[in-house]
Amino acid sequence: MAEAQGTVAERNPNDRVCLLASTGNITFQDTSDPYSPADASPADTEPRGYFESAQWTPDGTTILTLSSSNTISGYVVPQDLLAPHIEPLSLYPQSTIPLPEPTNVLASSPYFNLSEAYTNQLLVSSRDHPIQLFYLFPPLSSHDNNSVSHAPLASYPLTKARSETFLTATSLVWPAPGSHFIAGCRNLLAKFDITRTGEEPLLRIKTIPSERHLSKGGGVGMRGTISTLSAQPPDQNGGSLVAAGTWTRWVGLYDFAQGGECISTWSVESAAKETALADGSGSTAGTGGGGITQTIWSPCGRYLLISERKSRGILVYDVRVTGQLLGWLKGREARTNQRIQCDVFPGQDDFGGFEVWSGTTDGTVKMWEGVGSREGANEPAWGWEGHGSTVGSTCLHQSGAVVATCSGSWTFPEDETCELPHEGKHVGGRESTAWMRRTNKESSLKFWGLGSQSDKDVTEHSDPGDGS
Repeated sequence: MAEAQGTVAERNPNDRVCLLASTGNITFQDTSDPYSPADASPADTEPRGYFESAQWTPDGTTILTLSSSNTISGYVVPQDLLAPHIEPLSLYPQSTIPLPEPTNVLASSPYFNLSEAYTNQLLVSSRDHPIQLFYLFPPLSSHDNNSVSHAPLASYPLTKARSETFLTATSLVWPAPGSHFIAGCRNLLAKFDITRTGEEPLLRIKTIPSERHLSKGGGVGMRGTISTLSAQPPDQNGGSLVAAGTWTRWVGLYDFAQGGECISTWSVESAAKETALADGSGSTAGTGGGGITQTIWSPCGRYLLISERKSRGILVYDVRVTGQLLGWLKGREARTNQRIQCDVFPGQDDFGGFEVWSGTTDGTVKMWEGVGSREGANEPAWGWEGHGSTVGSTCLHQSGAVVATCSGSWTFPEDETCELPHEGKHVGGRESTAWMRRTNKESSLKFWGLGSQSDKDVTEHSDPGDGS
């Protein structure tokens, strides 16, 4: 097998990466804080929060972010992003959508085009609400020409067939051409027609035969909440599989072109243990894991990457031999319950395979080369310190010239450094618990330019004010 192309410490990325734009360290109001008294002092209501995830729109003009304050924001790429600047540009959201409940499920339309307002659509699934369709840049309200309305454009209910119990989608994928989307929840996949607003799904696929049986499926299929969905790049015939991952560490491949047929299911638990044995360092060298947070396909569609929470690496499978581990990516520290999203890009130069980009819990961004072209462990090729806290998302622009990263995580004060506010006085009829409140030390969205590809142009776009 080919050797890794060096470690992060061995390769200096200073001539490869430069900061192009940033929001700076910003904060969000944590509206879900359970310890905030009703009449807390201004010091007790200091804004807190962080960016949870970020993703590019399909046309490469806008970054969509989710924050812990239940807010979706849209950041349009500055037109002069790659022009020479003395200081990094400042980023500001051109659109924000407040959500009624927390969510980590967001998907933009595959036909998103910033210059055509009616295509600027995205799907969101919030707790205790149906799946909702929003405009990122909604048209002006008919009641007030100076205001915009972020009311849902459409909704898609998902309920249990027999009891009509409301179900919340825990994952979404909206593949091209965009006429349908697929949602996942506990033991169920559902396919919706985007044009049939207010209607139940066209197709329901149970991931286990029955929930009422004592053995919950009798060992057939995969049981658990569908935590992530991803669509395979279409083949020459337009076929595409959907990969589903669960919190119970199972993966399933489904062909919705064939009525949702289940192609294969397997558990990744044994693969995490096998990596430890193959490495020769005992159980402490395994990737570990506590539930799948992301499934992502290689650009060629032959390989499937599985990342988990509480893990030290990313598993790589060749779907032509389903269930058999091809290799794994070492050095990706993600030993946290927080989702850490990675991205893939076609291979460059003579390394073969493809690239994988991911953040870590220590604020470092890393890149692996030649993924898919070698078996066993794959060390990171290089990386850089991008943030001061967990990097929740790392995503490459389709040109390969820009990397977007977002950061943030909850932290709690150490017991020995905690001081009770107000000298133990009662606030709002009870003893103040502000010292128990969660905070984050750094949260930002940043655009990075790759030095070796700085001559590439980011996709042209229009200002959202022009009809958007």
